[in-house]
Amino acid sequence: MARTFEDLVAEAAFVSVDGWDFSWLDGRATEERPSWGYARLLGERMAQASAALDVETGGGEVLAGVPRLATRTVATESWPPNLALATARLRPRGVVVVATGDERRLPFGDGVFDLVTSRHPVTTWWEEISRVLQPGGTYFSQQIGPRSAVKVTEFFMGPQPAGSGRDPELAGAAAEAVGLEVRDLRLESLRMVFHDVGAVIYYLRKVIWIVPGFTVDRYRTELRALHDRIQADGPFLAHATRFLIEARKPA
Repeated sequence: MARTFEDLVAEAAFVSVDGWDFSWLDGRATEERPSWGYARLLGERMAQASAALDVETGGGEVLAGVPRLATRTVATESWPPNLALATARLRPRGVVVVATGDERRLPFGDGVFDLVTSRHPVTTWWEEISRVLQPGGTYFSQQIGPRSAVKVTEFFMGPQPAGSGRDPELAGAAAEAVGLEVRDLRLESLRMVFHDVGAVIYYLRKVIWIVPGFTVDRYRTELRALHDRIQADGPFLAHATRFLIEARKPA
C-alpha cells in the first residue's frame, strides 16, 4: 500500500540530517557517481603525502574511508553538528579536526601541507590554498558543478537564470590566478532519481543550497504537487553535475 503524503512528510521533516551520510535515502533515491572515483583517487594521493589538509570535511565520512592517511593529517569544518561528528569519527585515526568560522583564512602557517583536499566545498579559498601549500604541493577536489539539480530548484522556485559561479572553467582560471598549475579538470552530468516526496524533503534539508530557505511549511503546496506527480507518473528525475580539479603549486 502506498504511503500517504502526510506520512512521508512527517517522517522526512524530522529525521536527523547531520553529517554527510546519505544512507537514509537507500531504496528511496539514487544519484550516479562520477566515473573518476574520487575516494579511490584521494586514497592514492593521501598515501603519498606527508602532511595533508582536508577542507570542509563535513562529518569526516570521506576522509575516514581512506585506507592510509598522510603521516600528519588535519581537517577543518565550520558547522557545529558536523564538527562534532568529524571529531568523533577522525580522532581515533589521529586526525586533528579544527573549527573554522566565516573568515576567509585557514588557521595554518604558510607552506605547511603538501596535499590539500576538499569534497564539495561551499567556497574555494584559492588564495589560502596556495598560501598553505608547499612548493610542489597539490590541491585535489571534487566540486558541485554548474546548475546542479537545477530541475529540483526550478520545481520549487521557478525558472533560474542561466550561467553559474560553479563553472569548472572559472575554477581553473581562479586556480591559475593565484599561481597554481591546473593538471586535471573534468565535468560530468549525473542522473538523480527520487522515488517519493520524503526523499526530496530529506535531500533539500541536507543540501541546503538547492532550495535556499527550504522548509516543509514554506513549500507544502509544491511538495503536495510533487507527491501527486510521483504517484501518477513515477519517479522524479533530475541531474547533478560534478567536476574534478587538481592543481599544483610550482616547485
